[in-house]
Amino acid sequence: MANANQQRTPTHVSSPSPVRRITAATIDALTALVCGLAAGAAIGVKVVDGVVELRPQSPAVWGAALGTALGLSFVNHVLLTLATRASLGKLVTGLRVVRAPDGGRPRFLRLIGRWLFGFYWTVVFVPIHLATDSDVEQQDAVGLRIVRRKG
Repeated sequence: MANANQQRTPTHVSSPSPVRRITAATIDALTALVCGLAAGAAIGVKVVDGVVELRPQSPAVWGAALGTALGLSFVNHVLLTLATRASLGKLVTGLRVVRAPDGGRPRFLRLIGRWLFGFYWTVVFVPIHLATDSDVEQQDAVGLRIVRRKG
Protein backbone atom coordinates (compact mmCIF):
# COMPACT_ATOMS: atom_id res chain seq x y z
CA MET A 1 0.00 0.00 0.00
CA ALA A 2 1.36 3.43 -0.96
CA ASN A 3 2.11 5.99 1.68
CA ALA A 4 -0.50 8.78 1.73
CA ASN A 5 2.26 11.41 1.57
CA GLN A 6 3.79 10.00 -1.61
CA GLN A 7 2.80 11.53 -4.93
CA ARG A 8 2.34 9.17 -7.82
CA THR A 9 2.91 9.90 -11.45
CA PRO A 10 -0.26 9.18 -13.38
CA THR A 11 -0.09 5.99 -15.42
CA HIS A 12 -2.86 6.91 -17.88
CA VAL A 13 -0.65 9.26 -19.90
CA SER A 14 1.96 8.10 -22.37
CA SER A 15 5.31 9.67 -23.11
CA PRO A 16 5.67 11.14 -26.58
CA SER A 17 8.22 9.91 -29.07
CA PRO A 18 11.39 11.98 -29.52
CA VAL A 19 10.21 12.80 -33.06
CA ARG A 20 6.99 14.38 -31.74
CA ARG A 21 8.91 16.38 -29.16
CA ILE A 22 11.44 17.62 -31.70
CA THR A 23 8.71 18.47 -34.21
CA ALA A 24 6.81 20.48 -31.59
CA ALA A 25 9.97 22.32 -30.53
CA THR A 26 10.87 23.04 -34.16
CA ILE A 27 7.41 24.47 -34.91
CA ASP A 28 7.62 26.68 -31.81
CA ALA A 29 11.16 27.87 -32.60
CA LEU A 30 10.45 28.57 -36.27
CA THR A 31 7.26 30.47 -35.40
CA ALA A 32 9.12 32.78 -33.02
CA LEU A 33 12.08 33.15 -35.41
CA VAL A 34 10.01 33.92 -38.51
CA CYS A 35 7.79 36.40 -36.65
CA GLY A 36 10.85 38.06 -35.15
CA LEU A 37 12.55 38.38 -38.52
CA ALA A 38 9.34 39.72 -40.09
CA ALA A 39 9.04 42.37 -37.36
CA GLY A 40 12.68 43.32 -37.81
CA ALA A 41 12.27 43.54 -41.58
CA ALA A 42 9.15 45.68 -41.18
CA ILE A 43 11.06 48.12 -38.94
CA GLY A 44 14.05 48.16 -41.31
CA VAL A 45 12.17 48.95 -44.50
CA LYS A 46 12.83 52.47 -45.77
CA VAL A 47 11.55 54.06 -48.94
CA VAL A 48 14.13 56.37 -50.50
CA ASP A 49 13.22 58.14 -53.77
CA GLY A 50 10.51 55.56 -54.47
CA VAL A 51 12.89 52.64 -53.91
CA VAL A 52 12.22 50.22 -51.06
CA GLU A 53 15.36 49.30 -49.13
CA LEU A 54 15.94 47.02 -46.19
CA ARG A 55 18.51 48.41 -43.77
CA PRO A 56 19.67 45.41 -41.71
CA GLN A 57 22.55 47.36 -40.13
CA SER A 58 20.12 49.37 -38.01
CA PRO A 59 20.05 48.38 -34.30
CA ALA A 60 16.29 49.02 -34.36
CA VAL A 61 15.87 46.16 -36.83
CA TRP A 62 17.67 43.66 -34.61
CA GLY A 63 16.04 45.01 -31.46
CA ALA A 64 12.59 44.59 -32.98
CA ALA A 65 13.47 41.12 -34.26
CA LEU A 66 14.82 39.94 -30.90
CA GLY A 67 12.06 41.59 -28.89
CA THR A 68 9.33 40.12 -31.06
CA ALA A 69 10.87 36.64 -31.08
CA LEU A 70 11.27 36.61 -27.28
CA GLY A 71 7.83 38.12 -26.71
CA LEU A 72 6.13 35.64 -29.01
CA SER A 73 8.06 32.78 -27.42
CA PHE A 74 6.85 33.90 -23.97
CA VAL A 75 3.24 34.19 -25.13
CA ASN A 76 3.43 30.78 -26.83
CA HIS A 77 5.25 28.81 -24.13
CA VAL A 78 3.85 30.47 -21.02
CA LEU A 79 0.51 32.18 -21.67
CA LEU A 80 -0.87 29.85 -24.36
CA THR A 81 0.31 26.83 -22.38
CA LEU A 82 -1.30 28.23 -19.23
CA ALA A 83 -4.61 28.55 -21.12
CA THR A 84 -4.54 25.34 -23.21
CA ARG A 85 -1.83 23.14 -21.61
CA ALA A 86 0.11 23.30 -24.89
CA SER A 87 2.16 25.64 -27.04
CA LEU A 88 1.36 25.99 -30.74
CA GLY A 89 3.85 23.24 -31.66
CA LYS A 90 2.45 20.90 -29.04
CA LEU A 91 -1.12 21.55 -30.16
CA VAL A 92 -0.17 20.65 -33.74
CA THR A 93 1.68 17.47 -32.70
CA GLY A 94 -0.89 16.24 -30.17
CA LEU A 95 1.12 16.91 -27.03
CA ARG A 96 0.43 18.79 -23.80
CA VAL A 97 2.28 19.95 -20.70
CA VAL A 98 1.26 18.62 -17.28
CA ARG A 99 2.57 18.67 -13.73
CA ALA A 100 4.82 15.64 -13.29
CA PRO A 101 3.55 14.50 -9.88
CA ASP A 102 -0.17 14.40 -10.63
CA GLY A 103 -0.82 15.21 -14.31
CA GLY A 104 -2.59 18.45 -13.37
CA ARG A 105 -2.64 21.82 -15.07
CA PRO A 106 0.76 23.61 -15.08
CA ARG A 107 1.05 26.80 -13.03
CA PHE A 108 2.34 30.19 -14.23
CA LEU A 109 5.67 30.30 -12.36
CA ARG A 110 6.56 26.73 -13.34
CA LEU A 111 5.83 27.60 -16.98
CA ILE A 112 8.17 30.59 -16.76
CA GLY A 113 10.86 28.31 -15.30
CA ARG A 114 10.30 25.78 -18.07
CA TRP A 115 10.49 28.54 -20.70
CA LEU A 116 13.80 29.80 -19.29
CA PHE A 117 15.15 26.24 -19.01
CA GLY A 118 14.42 25.84 -22.74
CA PHE A 119 16.90 28.62 -23.54
CA TYR A 120 19.51 27.03 -21.27
CA TRP A 121 18.93 23.65 -22.93
CA THR A 122 19.25 25.19 -26.40
CA VAL A 123 22.45 27.09 -25.61
CA VAL A 124 24.23 24.34 -23.62
CA PHE A 125 23.00 20.90 -24.63
CA VAL A 126 22.02 21.24 -28.29
CA PRO A 127 25.54 22.31 -29.37
CA ILE A 128 27.09 19.50 -27.30
CA HIS A 129 24.69 16.99 -28.84
CA LEU A 130 25.45 18.20 -32.37
CA ALA A 131 29.23 18.33 -31.80
CA THR A 132 29.45 14.85 -30.30
CA ASP A 133 26.63 13.22 -32.29
CA SER A 134 25.34 11.91 -28.97
CA ASP A 135 21.93 10.50 -28.20
CA VAL A 136 20.88 13.08 -25.60
CA GLU A 137 17.11 13.38 -25.25
CA GLN A 138 15.29 16.57 -24.36
CA GLN A 139 14.55 16.67 -20.66
CA ASP A 140 11.42 17.71 -18.80
CA ALA A 141 12.05 20.48 -16.29
CA VAL A 142 10.79 22.22 -13.15
CA GLY A 143 8.26 19.57 -12.25
CA LEU A 144 6.47 19.66 -15.60
CA ARG A 145 6.46 17.01 -18.29
CA ILE A 146 5.28 16.60 -21.86
CA VAL A 147 2.73 13.89 -22.55
CA ARG A 148 0.55 12.82 -25.46
CA ARG A 149 -2.92 14.28 -25.53
CA LYS A 150 -5.73 11.83 -24.93
CA GLY A 151 -7.91 10.70 -27.83
